[in-house]
Amino acid sequence: MKKALLLTFFALSLTIAHGQGIASSFSVLRLPASTHIAALGGEHISLASDNAPSAGFANPALYAGVEPMSLGLQFMTLPDGGSHFGAQYVHAFGNRHTAAITASCLSYGSMDQTDEQGIKSGTFTPRDISIGVGYSYTLTDLVSGGANLKFVSSQYGDYNSLALAVDMGLNYYDPDNDISVSAALLNIGRQVKTFEEGERQHLPFNAVIGATVGLAHAPVRISLTLSDLTRWKSKDYFTAGKKLGFARLAANHVTVGVDVLLSQTITVSAGYNARRAYELKQAGGSHWAGLSGGIQLSLRRFCLGLSYSQYALSANSLGVNASYTF
Repeated sequence: MKKALLLTFFALSLTIAHGQGIASSFSVLRLPASTHIAALGGEHISLASDNAPSAGFANPALYAGVEPMSLGLQFMTLPDGGSHFGAQYVHAFGNRHTAAITASCLSYGSMDQTDEQGIKSGTFTPRDISIGVGYSYTLTDLVSGGANLKFVSSQYGDYNSLALAVDMGLNYYDPDNDISVSAALLNIGRQVKTFEEGERQHLPFNAVIGATVGLAHAPVRISLTLSDLTRWKSKDYFTAGKKLGFARLAANHVTVGVDVLLSQTITVSAGYNARRAYELKQAGGSHWAGLSGGIQLSLRRFCLGLSYSQYALSANSLGVNASYTF
């Protein structure tokens, strides 16, 4: 029964985490904590002008640009009754130090618990829970660095696992020219307690670089992100049995996004994740696979965001993000 339960869960977690992508556990670490990031394709680490508490989950250096006392909450629907919830509190100390406390929970929905013969013995709700602390330091007027430490617990029925992960990031942000450039190493760590004796599960390590640039003569920002930069083999991706050429492998690293600033308070966003699009299409998805979108309302103290994206074939994902500055 134990092996049947775990195999069933891991098949589901692959689908939710990243289309049909690379095998790894602790999928909560790969889902975006911000509807703005989700709307732009799900991978961006350079949204320094966002000022949202959730931006630091993608790149801890971005905590430096968040308002001194800010609280963020996020919720996103996922396939088969799953959901993702996140919360962040960011507090600045002086002009250079910023700290954060974060929490997130990924629920995979209710599942049947069966034995090796397929006989149902009950139901359970597998979930990943992440609790973390973050810190950023303003190195110069334009450059900041940061780190996150995250404790991740996975609970699947009667079985549980624990992992430790660290993020490290840098950001260069020139507000006068509206240029932001970032680099980050995400989810460095290991599983310290396994589900059962034997092989340890992988954490979803991600090496990322990205940039966001505002156009000089139009209310538009363009974001380009290159993710998973350590993965350059066909076996790292869902290919439906095909061997990927270099051009396809290179494209799988690309996510692009566009923000259109309709006013000082309303921003409309759209994104395209090339890897997610390819993998979902290979699995039978439509031509719209990989596309995402959203809208953000930013007032003086309160911000609200909505997003649409697709992480699996069975359903679209809708997200809502709210933040408040005290």
